[in-house]
Amino acid sequence: MDDKSKISAARRAVLLIFLVCGIGLSSWAPMVPFAKIQLALNDADLGIVLLALGAGAILTMPVAGFLINKYGSRAIAFIAAMVIAAILPVLLLTTTSYQLAGALFVFGAGIGSIDVAMNAQAVLVQERFGRHIMSSFHGMFSVGGLIGAIGLGFLIKMGLSPNIAAITISALLVIITATQIRHLLPHSQEAKMDSSNFTIPKGPVLFLGIMCFIIFLAEGSLLDWSAVFLQFSRNFDPSWSGLGYAAFSIAMAVMRLTGDGLIHKLGPAKVVLYGTLLAGAGFLIAVITPWAATALIGFVLVGLGAANVVPVFFTAAGRIPGIPPSIALSAVTILGYSGQLAGPALIGVIAEFTSLAFALGLVGVLLFVVAFGYKHRD
Repeated sequence: MDDKSKISAARRAVLLIFLVCGIGLSSWAPMVPFAKIQLALNDADLGIVLLALGAGAILTMPVAGFLINKYGSRAIAFIAAMVIAAILPVLLLTTTSYQLAGALFVFGAGIGSIDVAMNAQAVLVQERFGRHIMSSFHGMFSVGGLIGAIGLGFLIKMGLSPNIAAITISALLVIITATQIRHLLPHSQEAKMDSSNFTIPKGPVLFLGIMCFIIFLAEGSLLDWSAVFLQFSRNFDPSWSGLGYAAFSIAMAVMRLTGDGLIHKLGPAKVVLYGTLLAGAGFLIAVITPWAATALIGFVLVGLGAANVVPVFFTAAGRIPGIPPSIALSAVTILGYSGQLAGPALIGVIAEFTSLAFALGLVGVLLFVVAFGYKHRD
């Protein structure tokens, strides 16, 4: 196989590893009600247990960055994918909240590790490919998110028990990973640098991490609060209140799958500027206008605008001089995930003292900060 064919095969493999991550993570979402009922958890207890997933991801990411720098992203991606596939059915077999929290911690560790590994591999493949293709990788993650959330529910609807449905999803993840892992670029092609002196993010890594924190905060805010906003502030029927996040997700997936050409045409800086301005405007349109239709339009604008910002930031993190991509990406990803994990809770606190519309509007203002902050930095 010539070099061009190897890079094409590597690109396809990275796309499918992103798909694996998206399917694995989103498959947990429809399992949550089953776990809640099975363990007789109230909302407060469930919320505490769910923190274990984020904690597992965040605590494992710096370790994954170190291991990737030492052993390569291909090896860590394979191990992480196998952990995700193995633990997914176990999430429905736990009999106590402590067991579920432990299983979610391991599950989160797998998600965090594969996230850093696949982005490190994506940066490497993109460099070999010669043009921006990062958005297509993240687009496949979004596609995987839709497949996982819908697919497991579909299998249960077809008559499979939740346990068997989860095992089926796990088998799919194993098959995809096993057939594609050998096509990822080997560790010999990755830049290896001494990472012993890297402790806390600083300089350009810290800057990109803070920018990612805000973008992930925006995504997490819609995940956790869009349905509440539509139901209680825009009088949506409860059965349709999830439409806001669905509209946002579809817009983001479509934009990411077509985003590479846009980045190539406009350049990364303009994509960040226009994208964050559009996303910020989307938040403000949703919360300022009183109509249900404009709230949905606002959420679509957030998806369209924010879609390609994180791929640009991850690409920039992988190109910081003197820092291994695995180390920079793990630091940036940790800060980003912190925004998605802790940010929505902060939104709830602000909403308690003001209003949910005001709190979500503040997220829109923060997106404007990203727009002009990155423009100034660039």
